[in-house]
Amino acid sequence: MLQTIVLPVLMTTGIYGQSFVNEGTIHAPVSAVWKVWTSGENYKSPGPAQADVDFRIGGLIRAKYGAAGVLGDEGTIVNRIMAYQPERMIAIRTERPPKGFPFKEAWKNTWTVITFTDLGNGHTHLRAASLGFWTDEESVAMRKLFENGNAATLKTLAKNLDKR
Repeated sequence: MLQTIVLPVLMTTGIYGQSFVNEGTIHAPVSAVWKVWTSGENYKSPGPAQADVDFRIGGLIRAKYGAAGVLGDEGTIVNRIMAYQPERMIAIRTERPPKGFPFKEAWKNTWTVITFTDLGNGHTHLRAASLGFWTDEESVAMRKLFENGNAATLKTLAKNLDKR
């Protein structure tokens, strides 16, 4: 069972914009939670129907939440791996949103840092900090979408890892 906490917007200054955090405890060991980001098959556990992962700095994570179409088509979400520390942290940035994504500019300034903390006894604290959001209307609307979407993704991940 995941205990999800969405923290209030953390105001930052300068080039970093605003950020928000989704976090919770997942009842699975850090090694199992980490594997989600290292292969396409495991990346499906938080919800995508199709996925592949080129796990390396600069590699791509490609995902489709629907079964229609093929991975790599215009409906594919493409994220680039910016940095990682095995079983501790991964930083990703959207390379290309799916066709029809309503936020034409706001996504270009954002990135996400996901941290994994071993709590012992097969439990992991997962924290997703989403950064680079601004105060303009488009960015605020996109932030709200991702606050809710990231919370749902964490819950799905926790449910699927609990089944293992």
